[in-house]
Amino acid sequence: MIVAVDGPAAAGKGTLARRLAEALGLAYLDTGALYRAVGLCVLRAGGDPADETAAVAAAKALDRGILDDPELRGDAAANAASKVAAIPAVRAELLVFQRRFAANPPPGKTGAILDGRDIGTVVCPEAQVKLFVTASAQARAGRRLKELQGRGIEAIHATVLQDMKERDARDQARAVAPLVPAEDAHILDTTDLDADAAFEQALAIVDPSTAPERSS
Repeated sequence: MIVAVDGPAAAGKGTLARRLAEALGLAYLDTGALYRAVGLCVLRAGGDPADETAAVAAAKALDRGILDDPELRGDAAANAASKVAAIPAVRAELLVFQRRFAANPPPGKTGAILDGRDIGTVVCPEAQVKLFVTASAQARAGRRLKELQGRGIEAIHATVLQDMKERDARDQARAVAPLVPAEDAHILDTTDLDADAAFEQALAIVDPSTAPERSS
């Protein structure tokens, strides 16, 4: 079984995908971490994430060990990720890795769940279930601000919101694999949902047998 979870930044798809994977016995891959890792590698080398040569070289040399680096959760890596993700050659380098993971989950797992921007449209269009998790820009900026403050990072809501809107624009406007819902995706708007409510709704979509019975 393959489950694709897509959506914009801070919509809650990562937390949701991890919980679904644990509940359903699926292997989990945060594909966005791959792009953040490439972007972070370019930054650490003193390069520009938007430079194709530097970004492709970083993608080819990517070490899976960096996926555990806490700096991947920072805004610098996130912004760099949206720039390298707009480069077709970088996407091509990472596409094979993602598809191999989906097709060959680790032993003991009944399938795989991948979250990102183009899982249902490009990486795994054959996925049995596709979720597109979204929320208003205001709600997502508020969540990101709370996350940053929780890590002791000073931030201003207006700045976080502007960064969010600019990142959304880049993700939606890129020529290759833009951020759009797959035609057969289930749209889950988490603007007014907490993590538990979003999980319950998503679980009912992925595994209808878990949905509570409705009285007639």
